[in-house]
This record gives sequence, structure tokens and C-alpha cells, in this order.
Amino acid sequence: MLTVEKHDKMQEECGVFGIYAPGSNVAQLTYYGLYALQHRGQESAGIAVGNGRTIAGEKGMGLVGEVFAETDKLEKLQGHIAVGHVLYANSGFSTLADAQPLVVRYRNGMLAIVHNGRLINGGALRRELEEEGSIFQGTTDSEVVAHLVARSGEKSIMEALPKILPRLRGAYTFILMTPDSLIGIRDPHGIHPLSLGETTAGYVLASETCAFDTVGAKFLRDIQPGEMVIIDKKGLRFEQFAPSAKQALCIFEFIYFARPDSNLLGKNVHMVRKNLGRRLAQEHPVEADIVTGIPDSSLSAASGVAEQLGLPYEMGLIKNRYIGRTFIKPVQEIRELGVQLKLNPVRQIVAGKRVVLVDDSIVRGTTSLRIVELLRRAGASEVHVLISSPPVVAPCYYGVGSSSSAELIGARLSVPEIAKVIGADSLGYLSEEGMLECVGLPQENFCTACFSGRYPVEAEDGGCREGGENGGGCVGCGLHV
Repeated sequence: MLTVEKHDKMQEECGVFGIYAPGSNVAQLTYYGLYALQHRGQESAGIAVGNGRTIAGEKGMGLVGEVFAETDKLEKLQGHIAVGHVLYANSGFSTLADAQPLVVRYRNGMLAIVHNGRLINGGALRRELEEEGSIFQGTTDSEVVAHLVARSGEKSIMEALPKILPRLRGAYTFILMTPDSLIGIRDPHGIHPLSLGETTAGYVLASETCAFDTVGAKFLRDIQPGEMVIIDKKGLRFEQFAPSAKQALCIFEFIYFARPDSNLLGKNVHMVRKNLGRRLAQEHPVEADIVTGIPDSSLSAASGVAEQLGLPYEMGLIKNRYIGRTFIKPVQEIRELGVQLKLNPVRQIVAGKRVVLVDDSIVRGTTSLRIVELLRRAGASEVHVLISSPPVVAPCYYGVGSSSSAELIGARLSVPEIAKVIGADSLGYLSEEGMLECVGLPQENFCTACFSGRYPVEAEDGGCREGGENGGGCVGCGLHV
């Protein structure tokens, strides 16, 4: 039986959605928006709606369609403003206490919060708040922010935020909702995406532009690093809360996280990935018969590899779309079925062929090993693995939740050694220079810490970065092993 290790991929981020649209069925539109963002999180889903006076919400464990399978859940959510969230638990597990939106009542009213990212000082802030008497129900950074708002002493959320935001360090995209306003906030480095769109009735905020297409919204612009947008009955206004902000978008949004039909920094994700594949084939030409990609995130790059090499692009691997993301499932029996449940080779395509297998990344190497084994069992005469990103040599502390340095195969072994471990006839990674040229934007616009070890936000002690959103303490820098 094949086994797939948990966290053998860069773990997906959460997805956030917000809408201000008087006269519209905002709960239903948020439901559709979350469906478009489902790839960013499958642990839990939730929606909260404001009606000008109060906030009501529904959330639960599972996929969007599972949480809101009973139609009356959406029908109960009446109002003109809403936020929604899909969760990927960075710690690999979560409970209902961690599901979002987080809806709280404090002395100045009600507040709903959704969040994508991780505060590297989230643990320190939590301990400080607990010493002051705050009681936490879950492990999310959203709850930290809620307590900071409640303890700010200010009369309104807009008066509290200038006090709170300078205290937050790390990567964060927040959408806050009061009963009558929507506030989108992006950290000073813009590590995670947040975009603004417009409908005929109002405005939409979302982690990715693919959600705008789903709800019939027109893209207006990205929220800038260190910027917040306020949407209420007065209209739309922007405030720059971090004047020295500088863009450092997570490069893995282009490589793996974002949906191919989304646009980031004005670039279409599919086209960037296809360019990555073309450049990859230029850097590592291979004599082979066919090219196949690992569904779904590698298909765009695989098509670029095939075009550049002049080889047929084949669906050599078929994905079972109903098994879910097995590497995040808490049931060990499902995990142990691993790759064999998720992917099945087409023997008639790969048998007797020299196969170029394209993937977006290798984290631990265990999944790559299993897939190469599957192709060989199906009769592939050779398997050449091409990776459309550089080797992952350093962990992420900003809400992606990759493995510790000790577990990253790229940090421990050379490329030929990795090829031997995964059983490939050859292995080629895209160069960092080639990757950045394919994106077509300057290197300083991106966080490439997982490839370089250069972090845009360092921990206060210069070493261990504390867990935040579902982090539960140290995230594995190796300092306390």
C-alpha cells in the first residue's frame, strides 16, 4: 500500500471574501465566491452577514457545499454586507473553534473577522493578552486581533486600527466587518493577495480574482501593501497605514496556490505557469516520448514544457476529484491510501514510453517517489522529473506552513541525490533567475524565502518564528529540536 506523507506539498493558504452590496443576496454571493476559492482551504468554511444593526453567521467543518448543504442556513443570513472564509489549517488539524468568520461582541458593538496568513509575533501577543485577562477559544490570529480591538479602549474600529496594526508582524490579509461597514487590510509587505472588485450594487474583496468572475464583479485593483480599504454607505476610501510598505508577494501564488484563471499583479496565472514550463524545458532539455503533468496545479507548466520540447502533451495521470486533499485529512486510514487514491496512471498512454513528469515543487520527496513508482508500474520505460520552481530549501513562516528545514529534501540533498531518492532517471529544477524572468516582474516584488532563505520579515529574536494562524507554537525552525 502506498503512503503519502502529510505536508509533502506547500500547504495552501486560506481564502477570504467580502461583499458590500445593498439590495443583493450577499449570503448567496459569498457562497459562490467561496466556491471559487475552495482550492485555498478545505478544512472549514463560514459566512457572516451584517444588516446595519447586528451580525449573524454560520460556519462548520468541511467543504463549502458540505457546510451549507442545508439551504436554510443561507436563507437565515439576511443583510447587505458579508464576509466568508475557507480554512487551510497550517498545523494540519483544526476544530470548529478555529473556523472563520470569527464573530465577536464587545463593548462597542459586533465585529466579524476573516484572515489569511500568519503573525510571526502572534504567540507573543497572545501571551500578553492572556496575562491581561483575555480568554482564547481557538488558535487563530483572528482571535488575537479581536482581543486587541476589544482592549484598545477606542470608541470605533477605525480609531482602534491605527493602534493595533503597527503591533502586527508577519503576513496578514484581513477583512473586518462591522454591522454596516467592510474593511480590507493587507500587511506592509503584501505577502498574501487581496483584490477589489465592483458589482452593479457595490464592491467585493477576495483573495483571488477568479472569485470576481463567479459573482459577476469587475476587477478594479489590488489592495496595496500596507493599505486598507473602507467600504460603507459613504462609498469607497483608502488609507495607507504603513507609508514605507514594499511589495513582497509570495511567489508560490504564481507557482501553485492561485487558480490558473486568476490574475496577480496584472499577470494571468496560467500564462505565467506556461512560461515557467517553457523556460524549464530550455534549461533542462530531455529526450523523451511524452510530457504529462500532475493534476491540477502542474498542468499549465506541463503544457509549456511539451510545446518547448516539441513532444505530445498527454493526460498520463488522472485525478480522482472526489477523494479530496488526502494530505490534510485527519483520518490515518485515508492518508495511507495516499497517492494511489488520488492519482491513477493511464497505462495505454505511458506504457513503453519515456515520460517527462512535470510538477510544481518537491517538499519532502515522498509524493514524487510514489508517483514515479506508479508510472513505472504502469509500464513507463523512463521517468524524467521536471520541477517548475527552484529547490525548496527553507521553511515558510507566513501562513503557508511548509515543513521544517530538517524535513525539506532540497535543503539536505543535491539534485542528483534527490533524483536517486525519488527513483527518477533525471531531475531538473527551474532556476530562480528563470522563474523571475517568466513572471516578468522585479525580484524585489516577491517573497522567495523558501528558495533563498531571505525573509522579508524577520522574527524579533532573529531566529525562531512563532506559530500564528492555527500554528500552535513553534512551527519547526529547528532551534528547539
